[in-house]
This record gives sequence, C-alpha cells and structure tokens, in this order.
Amino acid sequence: MTESHPRISKAVIPAAGLGTRFLPATKATPKEMLPVVDKPAIQYVVEEAVSAGLDDVLMITGRNKRPLEDHFDRNYELESALQKKGDADRLAKVQESSDLATMHYVRQGDPKGLGHAVLCAAPHVGHEPFAVLLGDDLIDPRDPLLARMVEVQDQRGGSVIALMEVAPEQIHLYGCAAVEATDEGDLVKVTGLVEKPDPADAPSNYAIIGRYVLDPHIFDILRKTEPGRGGEIQLTDALQQLATDEKVGGPVHGVVFKGRRYDTGDRGDYLRAIVRLACEREDLGPDFRTWLRSYVAEEM
Repeated sequence: MTESHPRISKAVIPAAGLGTRFLPATKATPKEMLPVVDKPAIQYVVEEAVSAGLDDVLMITGRNKRPLEDHFDRNYELESALQKKGDADRLAKVQESSDLATMHYVRQGDPKGLGHAVLCAAPHVGHEPFAVLLGDDLIDPRDPLLARMVEVQDQRGGSVIALMEVAPEQIHLYGCAAVEATDEGDLVKVTGLVEKPDPADAPSNYAIIGRYVLDPHIFDILRKTEPGRGGEIQLTDALQQLATDEKVGGPVHGVVFKGRRYDTGDRGDYLRAIVRLACEREDLGPDFRTWLRSYVAEEM
C-alpha cells in the first residue's frame, strides 16, 4: 500500500431526503426506516459497507431523521425485557444493528442535492478516499460490488463508480457514463458523465447506480460546482470534471455490475424488492413461495 492510496475505511450514506414518493408513510417515519421484510432498508446498506471493510460510517441526515440514530443505538429497556423473557434470538437481532459499525451523524441543513450532501462529509472524511452508498439501491450480499470497487480504487487510484446497463428508453432516469474498455472485463474507464440525459443524447446505456468510491479531491470540486439539473448541486457534474481532467484526483473508472440489485426508490420497485428478498429467505421462502404461486394462479 502506497502513501498516495491509503486504505479506505469510511463510508458516507446520504439520508436527508424527504421520501415524498412514499407519503403518507414517510410523514413521520424516515423512508430509510421503511422495512424490507423485517429490517429497515438502511440497515442493509450499513451491512454492505461493513462487509466491504468500511466500519466507520457517516450518515448525512436532516430534520425528522432521529429514528435513524435510535436504530443504530442501544435500546437498554428493550434489551432488558428480551433478556428477562429469555428471548435470545430477538435480543441478538436487536443488538446486531448497534454493534455493526462506528456510526456518526451530521445534518444537511438545506436540501441542495446529492453533491451538497457529500460535501457535508468533508470534515469527517478529511484527505482519504471514501465510499458513498445511496439507500435506494440494495445490493445482494452474494454480489460484493462495493468490495470490488474498493479493490479497483486501491489498484488504480482516482474514483470508481458503479454502472449498470439499462434499456435505452430508461437512461433518462439515471446519470449516464461515456466509457472506454479496459483490460478487465467488468471495468471501464469513464470519459464523461451527464445527469439524466434524453435517450437521443445519451452517450451510452451505462447508468450510474448508487455506489461510489471517491477521491477526496471531489470536495474541492463540489465547493465550486454550481447548481445543475433540478437546481441542485449534482455529484455527477463534479465527477464529470474528474473524468475529463485526470491531473486533479486521478482517473474515474466504472465497475459494470451484473448482479442482484433491489431498487427501493419507488413504491412498485419497493414491493418487488420485498417479494424477491422474502422468497430467498430460508426461514420465510418455502411457505411464502407456495402462497405466492397459489395467489398468482388464482388471480390469473
């Protein structure tokens, strides 16, 4: 390990959004706390960071996000009640979230976009490379995307983003990357980025999904980045500058992900994610799949 490529240990999870697509459920409950089977979505994301070796987690929060902090803290009254009942299994599940990682929190005072949320992490991150994980994308633990991205950053420096091929008519929903092939099949060099382009103007069908490993020079660029699409400071715009000028922060590479991804960003995909994960659970899957087949057959 060279001095210019310190080992990544910090993960940043932006969680300041209002969750308006899930109203009224998110009126008083953060969208990140909505359950995916029997765990809140945000816990899957923290578990992914820890599995990749990143046990220092900073969550960027906002108003009404206190339940996030409570979830990853100890609950002595609940633990005591479970101990008295001798309910060791549920006690272990309750303690699991508070033992996962070293958690930190900072508020994003104004909702100025993902780029601004990442910039809020600068004092905590310092001059180290770091990961950013968005809570709407859940990556199956059997497909270690983030660990692969950390490996690429360690070997090649600069920044690494996660990419996924989507249908051309869907590319307007994502940030989009112009790429060049490398000597590794799942790795491309990113030469340009554009946020939510019209399909006719998209440089490819490679969409950015919610995982990034970033060089700390991104903070200097974000401080100077003007609001872009939607009037927000876009992380994609800052990454575009890194991709076109390797002298500042090194190159930008993309890991092309072909594994299992669960999108909880809208109501339909959220429900599909729950069904898929429930079907794959050893404790729930057999009975749930039997019921689901019967239900579908009756409805059809």
